[in-house]
Amino acid sequence: MKSEEIAKIAGVSRSTVSRVINNYPNVPDETKKKVLEVIEKYNYQPNTCARVLAGKKSDTIGLFIVSIADAENPNRLYKNDYFNQFTNAVVDCANSRGYYVLINIIYCENDYRRVNEIFLQKRIDGGIVLGTEKEAAALINVSKKGCPIALIDYDAEEIKKNESEYENLIVVGSKDYEGAVEAVEYLISLGHKEIGLLSGRLSTFSGRQRYKAFVDTMKKHNLEIREEFILQGDFIKSKTNSAVQALINKGKLPSAIFSSNDDMAIEAIELFKYNNIRVPEDISIIGFDNITLASLIKPALTTIETPIYSIVEKTVEELIHNISKTRKGFRSYSYNTKMVIRETCTKKLNSLLTL
Repeated sequence: MKSEEIAKIAGVSRSTVSRVINNYPNVPDETKKKVLEVIEKYNYQPNTCARVLAGKKSDTIGLFIVSIADAENPNRLYKNDYFNQFTNAVVDCANSRGYYVLINIIYCENDYRRVNEIFLQKRIDGGIVLGTEKEAAALINVSKKGCPIALIDYDAEEIKKNESEYENLIVVGSKDYEGAVEAVEYLISLGHKEIGLLSGRLSTFSGRQRYKAFVDTMKKHNLEIREEFILQGDFIKSKTNSAVQALINKGKLPSAIFSSNDDMAIEAIELFKYNNIRVPEDISIIGFDNITLASLIKPALTTIETPIYSIVEKTVEELIHNISKTRKGFRSYSYNTKMVIRETCTKKLNSLLTL
């Protein structure tokens, strides 16, 4: 479809369509909305993206953070240390390479259209997406239209298996499965057999990998996976608080807990303190990510370090290669994690703690 046809359907001139696409300020909001709706309906983005990539760059990278799960919490990003570290790293790496960063938060599923619209309006040259895999297909389609996209925390093997065209797609992440196995093996090496899990959101690749690693490692050692010790925190502090308090109220605790991220582990530690349960004397706990706060709390959190800066640096570097067309084809990278031993784990001394 050509711009003349878009103009005819929208009831505007071709020059108006051009002004909307180029995000000119002198277009009434109602007109802009009408034109964008027609463009969206008739899938006009491919030709537009091709022109964007062939023409003048904006020297701007878009960062799209998906934050749908904790929709009722207005501070869900402000108080999320992982997102803060990630955002700071993207800005740092992009700025040092001469690129600005436009940050967008995906608050609901309808917001995914922003990715298309921002590319369409030439506001960014490439995009980085961090968050749930639920809308992976829509994001992959954006890359097929000629728009460079980098995905963080996505299953690269699954994407390669189901998609045939990914010239502009990059997937970068960490070896979460191996890291989670190391965490559970460490607890077992300390003599723990009754081990609980604070599970992350299973709509994320990292959440599923860390969950699977816990289950596989427990089965490998013929250890019982007790349903009452599997807590659904979903990477959300409020849900973690409720799940941990419910466990405490039942009167019995495991001797150790593997938490799928540090935020949930820290929330659990604070709740244990409030209920006069000592960490690690009464219960050991190990986290995942090694956020800044992990080393600052008392006791300092034993955790698995995710190399956030290395992941971001590689993501920005490869995305710029796609923008400048110096490399072609789908690429994926996965970084090793490492254990950071601090103060929240100790050898098992007693059986189940009865409260």
